[in-house]
Amino acid sequence: MAVATVNLHAVTSWVGIARLFAIVLSCIAFSLVASTRAFGGPYGTWCMFTWCFCFAVTLLVVLLELLELYPKLPLSWDDFTSAFSMLATLMVFTTSVVFPSTFINSPCSGSKCARQAMATTVSCLCFLAYAIEVGLTRAKPGDISSFLSTVPGLLKVFEAYVACLIFSLLDTFSSEAGLQWCVAVYSICFIVTLLIIIFTIGRCLSYIPCPLEKMLVAYNTLALMMYITATILWPLYSFRGRSRPESCGRDCWWNKHLGVTFLTIFNLIAYLVDLVYSTKMVFVRAPP
Repeated sequence: MAVATVNLHAVTSWVGIARLFAIVLSCIAFSLVASTRAFGGPYGTWCMFTWCFCFAVTLLVVLLELLELYPKLPLSWDDFTSAFSMLATLMVFTTSVVFPSTFINSPCSGSKCARQAMATTVSCLCFLAYAIEVGLTRAKPGDISSFLSTVPGLLKVFEAYVACLIFSLLDTFSSEAGLQWCVAVYSICFIVTLLIIIFTIGRCLSYIPCPLEKMLVAYNTLALMMYITATILWPLYSFRGRSRPESCGRDCWWNKHLGVTFLTIFNLIAYLVDLVYSTKMVFVRAPP
């Protein structure tokens, strides 16, 4: 008869403590917002989904490590937890910015606004908890046993997430070839980056016929060149001969296209840094 073992280190280590804080804080955040019953629309749905999703997955991670059940899963556990903590950091950070800018109006008064402000504060603390977890689990220089915990691996999660944000802003765009090329750049780079993440977590990298480090250098070089063209062409074709409308609200096309422009620049910088680190992994070896 199998006896379940309990690994208390899963909740007493610094990583475990950070996860417990993230669980509590995310639970408090969505509970406060749910009590206001004012989270309608796509932005409110996104915020509630983020807090609930992060709460549920972090709780599952803690339970699996506490009961030492994670070795039975057919995946690379360290890569999965590193990728999730990075994703949760980005999601909660976005939510901590989107929620107050969408639902808290000035002047702020009453119990409803107080709960919304408290939820925002708690969400910011939750972001810090996940960011601390990312810092604690990040691989040391020269250690590539868990790829997604290295700087290039964490950047892969960042690049995929930023691409998702870009897609969320692509509501309508003209049939001009320049803008269509930009959308193709976002889509191709997102698909390849997502496949790298999935293959790493699923332990499928051994099926790739070439070394991972060299493949990353080649892909990051290509992605960087593609994003350079998108950084130039997107604002050129989006704003050429078109000024900002006088009544331009939150869902105004001009604001969305400006957001895509900045997110494209962010991903361009991410792929550049990714290329630098990937190149160091191939050509610069740490001394024994």
